[in-house]
Amino acid sequence: MELSRLRWRCRRGMAELDDLLDSFLDRGYADLTGVQQQRFEKLLEYPDNVLLDYLMLKMTSMDGETNDLIKRIRAALTP
Repeated sequence: MELSRLRWRCRRGMAELDDLLDSFLDRGYADLTGVQQQRFEKLLEYPDNVLLDYLMLKMTSMDGETNDLIKRIRAALTP
């Protein structure tokens, strides 16, 4: 998926999510493998409240690869 379209999908209307996802697109998305990029796109299909709980570590996924991706997204906030 082209980056501009992906950036649009990352706009969630929740400041916390917008900041996390936008930072990740700028600092970490390009380093993902194709499979990881697809997993990120699937992650964007989650409801906002679930995605925020994952990213705020209030909830963990049963899938280890999704948890690894969440760690990468959170790490993008650190300059």
